[in-house]
Amino acid sequence: MRAFSVALVTFAFLLPLTAQDVKPKDVREVAKGGAPSIPTLQKYLKNQPPDVRAEAVKQLTDVGTAASLDPLILATQDDDPQIQILATDGMVNFYSPGYVKTGITAPIRKVGSSIKGKFTDTNDLIIPAYVTVRADVVAALARMVKSGVNADVRANAAHAAGILRAKDAEPELLEAVHTKDTDVIYEALVALQKIRDQSAGPAIAFRLRDMDQKVQIAAIQTTGVLLNKAAVPDLIDVLNRAKSMTVKREALTAIAMLPVPSSRSLYEQYLHDKDDRMRAAAAEGFARLKNPADLPMLTTAWQSETKTAPRLSLAFAQVMLGKTEMGEFSPLRFLINNLNSSSYNGVAYPFLVELARDETVRQALYAPMATGTKDEKIGLARVLARSGDSGSVAALDKLSKDPDPAVAQEGLKALRTLQSRL
Repeated sequence: MRAFSVALVTFAFLLPLTAQDVKPKDVREVAKGGAPSIPTLQKYLKNQPPDVRAEAVKQLTDVGTAASLDPLILATQDDDPQIQILATDGMVNFYSPGYVKTGITAPIRKVGSSIKGKFTDTNDLIIPAYVTVRADVVAALARMVKSGVNADVRANAAHAAGILRAKDAEPELLEAVHTKDTDVIYEALVALQKIRDQSAGPAIAFRLRDMDQKVQIAAIQTTGVLLNKAAVPDLIDVLNRAKSMTVKREALTAIAMLPVPSSRSLYEQYLHDKDDRMRAAAAEGFARLKNPADLPMLTTAWQSETKTAPRLSLAFAQVMLGKTEMGEFSPLRFLINNLNSSSYNGVAYPFLVELARDETVRQALYAPMATGTKDEKIGLARVLARSGDSGSVAALDKLSKDPDPAVAQEGLKALRTLQSRL
């Protein structure tokens, strides 16, 4: 009899209430029914006050099944900006679980607050390559990037498009780069970095001289990531004219990502600069010129360098030019050691990703990945996920069975990412 009563109460909560009776707490109660409550939650997206509609979106997000995506897409068409933002975050959360609690818009879970000013430069979240995003989710994001209710919605949608690698939203992102709102422009540029379609590079070059430094730096970084060599003269002009040291550093770093022989004099000029980052960028430029004759000079500079950041760049350069041995004090070992550093693992990791595209370097990484520290194993798994080949499958498969659960999980994730690429 008691079981019948509980079932009856649950059934009653799943019935839609009349518009004037529904409160956010009622929506939360309905959502306790889990996935079966989704049709009722979807009904609360229409003909209800904003707080009820917003609560319905939150609960659809928390239910978290694929069946939630259709109503979340519907909610992106709401005329309330906060609800559009919550719906966007809900879609991202499906593909990147936990995003609504940690993402840049987490503070607006409380309806009525604003995301203005909450966009940050820590913007590196992206879903694994093996995750496929539904086309209608990408279409909803593209629509909001283009015509969201306000700039906050458009910026948030651009941010989401980057996380989800939404390549089909690229036309809207490029259009967003031409808007006037700083956050929208910035998020669109970062999204284009994550999508990594090199054909988009020339279309954002006009932002290299933007008056807003945040936008200008994002444009410089995007130009480097998208390998737009045609922009090198513009970047050199930015470097020479910039009053901000931050802009100068980013400009030289981007130039170093776009190696052309004519930039050699710049690298020579800054290899012994008093600024650590400028020395580092110059070393990276020499690395990508790949002239073996530069190795003795770079080795000498590495031996005399005392700061970690430029030492990492000089180590990268030496390995790029063929110094791939794995001795205790070798450049490659130095890069791997820094995967253990909370301050420098974010520098060592991309260098290793780039270096591991070479077969000799990949072969050298298998031994330390098997015997290294937890952080080294995890870092090298991520490296091979991006730069490994069919020969890396066995090493990652073995790592997926590591006694440390965190290492094993990362090994399995890396294996799936690599297999999706292969």
